[in-house]
Amino acid sequence: MINKITMSFIAAAAVTAFAFTTPIVKKAATTYTVDTKTTTATWLGKKVTGQHTGAVNISKGSIISDGKNITGGTIEFDMNSITNTDLTDPEWNAKLVGHLKSEDFFNVAKNPTATFVITKAVFKSGNDYDVTGKLTIKGITNEITFPAMIKMDAKTFVTVAKITINRTKFDIKYGSASFFESIGDKAISDDFELSVNVVASAK
Repeated sequence: MINKITMSFIAAAAVTAFAFTTPIVKKAATTYTVDTKTTTATWLGKKVTGQHTGAVNISKGSIISDGKNITGGTIEFDMNSITNTDLTDPEWNAKLVGHLKSEDFFNVAKNPTATFVITKAVFKSGNDYDVTGKLTIKGITNEITFPAMIKMDAKTFVTVAKITINRTKFDIKYGSASFFESIGDKAISDDFELSVNVVASAK
């Protein structure tokens, strides 16, 4: 006859075996696909005598989340889509856009896209995060970190961020007083701002 001690031992062994053989179910990652029609990216460049504004299209992108944290993602910019929004004269507008697309700036003939790959997103409070990733412009990659407001649920992901980028780190030195000391009032700021409003949805 099996006594109580033997029964307890068998029960404990069964529980232990079950614990070691039952697979741990991990929650599947969620991939949000960027809606390129509602997502926007605008730029601001400053110089000694003023500033210029414009936009650039985000051609595609995706954000990956484990349900709680952002674990990755990629955003691609169509550099051929660069526009200017402050010059109303068509000729001057075209000249500026053409110059931005030239070798002096983004050289879009050889580098039609720029990309940002998310490597880390650190939660701060509320909807505030610090996002870190690798930005590639003109084939040159640098790591950047910037604050962002992020809201996400099971179906939708939205982020708003203002990113300051030092263009000289991507070999865009035209008009930079850091490299041309005698440029005077023709100097263009090394930094430009990129404001993004990304809207994405889960499949």
